[in-house]
Amino acid sequence: MNIEDLLSPERVQCHTASTSKKRALEKLSDLLATGADGLTASEIFDSLLSRERLGSTGLGHGVAIPHGRSPGTTQAVAAMVTLDEGVDYDAPDHKPVDILFALVVPEGSTDEHLQTLAQLAQMFSDEQMTGDIRDCRDARSLLSLIGKWEARQAA
Repeated sequence: MNIEDLLSPERVQCHTASTSKKRALEKLSDLLATGADGLTASEIFDSLLSRERLGSTGLGHGVAIPHGRSPGTTQAVAAMVTLDEGVDYDAPDHKPVDILFALVVPEGSTDEHLQTLAQLAQMFSDEQMTGDIRDCRDARSLLSLIGKWEARQAA
């Protein structure tokens, strides 16, 4: 599954404001609800929060990948935000998070879910890529950046 295919311009926000981890998860839940068939923002938020209670999805270096499963959806859907100011996210390096990529997958899609998370971890471990993501000013340029990164990986 291509990361770019999971996103749409309606589910990407660049340089937005958030005051806390909870508020960032609420924002992501609202965005995800625009693309998740039959799921409400509240259901998505509960799924993301349940996963966070198991341990922070903060990767370090200002990046987090909140994710969850839902029996109410038939396909994976993602949303992404970059924040003007990082928020405390209980990341392993204790640094604030300003790049968040949220993912909701169907309950039974374990392999696809793990493959997508691995691909995201690889993308976000690329310092040049995370710097470029932070520099993006709009959804279309961010989606283009992700598409170019994926094309380089496939080559």
